[in-house]
Amino acid sequence: MKVKRSKGERIFSVFNYILLTVIMLICLYPVWYVGVASVSDGNLLTQHSGLLLKPIGFSLDAYKKVFQNPMIVKGYGNTLFILIVGVFLDIVMTSLGAYFLSRKHVMFKKGIMLMIVFTMFFSGGMIPFYLNLKDLHLTNTRWGLIIPFMIITRNLIIMRTSFESIPESLIEAAQIDGASHITILTKIVLPLSKAILAVMVLYYGVSIWNSWFWASAIIRNRELYPLQIILREILMQNDVTSMSSGASAADAESIAMTIKYATIMVATLPILCVYPFLQKHFTQGTMVGAVKE
Repeated sequence: MKVKRSKGERIFSVFNYILLTVIMLICLYPVWYVGVASVSDGNLLTQHSGLLLKPIGFSLDAYKKVFQNPMIVKGYGNTLFILIVGVFLDIVMTSLGAYFLSRKHVMFKKGIMLMIVFTMFFSGGMIPFYLNLKDLHLTNTRWGLIIPFMIITRNLIIMRTSFESIPESLIEAAQIDGASHITILTKIVLPLSKAILAVMVLYYGVSIWNSWFWASAIIRNRELYPLQIILREILMQNDVTSMSSGASAADAESIAMTIKYATIMVATLPILCVYPFLQKHFTQGTMVGAVKE
């Protein structure tokens, strides 16, 4: 039976929909503006002012020049290597740690958990961290952006809580049948934790894709620069000379503007394309990992 809503509830719902629609448009417009500007004619774009709702003189020259830049291609390759290898190792190490901490009767479990949580609030600082990387010969290498960041404490806690929600009877039945802990983890726990795994892939993937600080601190070889460092150079240092060479001063300025927008889109689209496939697991995985039953 359909419940009849009061007049106040209907007014609130209409107001709520209007407010959320306005917020959505405010958040969506910057992305739309960058996308539209990236395929606009540079000369016409520099003369335009106000809202930009559609391309002005459609042109893909900016994207052609972006992909003709060898540093963009190398940056993509470095970022994809760090992303694929990093997410795989992150999931493996976080799963092992979460499984260990989710088991009952683990000796000194509370003490170990307390020390792990302590690292969320206190650290040795950036300089000692950098010196450790240097002593371990992880500077100026892509592995320096993977190995030290294989486990993020909050992700470990979320995954541990999710593993604890799995019925203990399943684990005990597998142990009676002679299954080892590795077998239990790979054959029972992980298949029942697809939602939280999707969340972890999203968390770690976005973190790796957007990270730039430690890459700028430990990498000196430009051949090893990830995409975000190259994007930062283009946006912060206005370094588009290699992509706008051969043009006059006026044309170079207009081309530089569209190149910046195109570079932003090139660096952003992969995450935007991946997120919808993981979004259906996102809410479920986050709630399971955040609430202990």
